[in-house]
Amino acid sequence: MSVTVIHEPERHRFIAHLDVGDGVLLYNRPDGRTIDLEHTEVPTAARGQGVADLLTKAAIDYARANKLRVIPSCPFVRKWLARHPEERDVLADPTG
Repeated sequence: MSVTVIHEPERHRFIAHLDVGDGVLLYNRPDGRTIDLEHTEVPTAARGQGVADLLTKAAIDYARANKLRVIPSCPFVRKWLARHPEERDVLADPTG
């Protein structure tokens, strides 16, 4: 499946338009230096196909490119970071 992730900063989300609906990663900006990745949602028919992985990677890459610290409030994002320790350098609390 070829999926493009789009960042919509005005709506505080990363989105992937899919045939079965949209996959989204919602975030908040508690301050100018931090991004809180709050919630990932993928349509049931698209789960297990790597969409949430792509959304998370796009958000982490965005944070890194913009020198933002990441708060991984979303349980999926926390699990993703546990599987990708090389990406943990962006965490606001590198131990968590």
